[in-house]
Amino acid sequence: MIPLVLVVGPSGVGKTTLLEGLLPILKQRGLKVAYLKHHRGEFEIDEPGKDTHRLARAGADTVAISAPSKFALIRRVEEELTLPQMLPFLGAPDLVIAEGYKGANYPKIQVCRRGFSPVLLAPPGYLLAVVSDFPLKVLVPFFGFDEGEGLADLLVEFTLHNK
Repeated sequence: MIPLVLVVGPSGVGKTTLLEGLLPILKQRGLKVAYLKHHRGEFEIDEPGKDTHRLARAGADTVAISAPSKFALIRRVEEELTLPQMLPFLGAPDLVIAEGYKGANYPKIQVCRRGFSPVLLAPPGYLLAVVSDFPLKVLVPFFGFDEGEGLADLLVEFTLHNK
């Protein structure tokens, strides 16, 4: 199974910003990384008026678009897919980083920031690391927001030990 890590924390705490800085470091280290975003409501990834948008609105259950450098798939589902059900759609990455899914039992990196609740969201045994702008007493590796290299080291090791 592909190693999977969840990045969790309250909305607006800086999860996406953290990952924007971390992904280039992981890529420099030679990892192929897939990103999966959990969204609680409806979403659109297509541009209104374009062919794929028009045909999805017309009732297609699956819409795909392919170009020389990318491929996208939109598939209607009866109920939300589980993480294991989605993994086959992500290709063959070395590591999957999912943002959200805080209730799922997978290794988690908790993101904390002043002004947000410091309550850790990972059940016992699932907290892999904490990233925060204030000190927390935790029994896992702790990183500041400016310590992407150290967090990348941890994720490379995690990937190597969980393939």
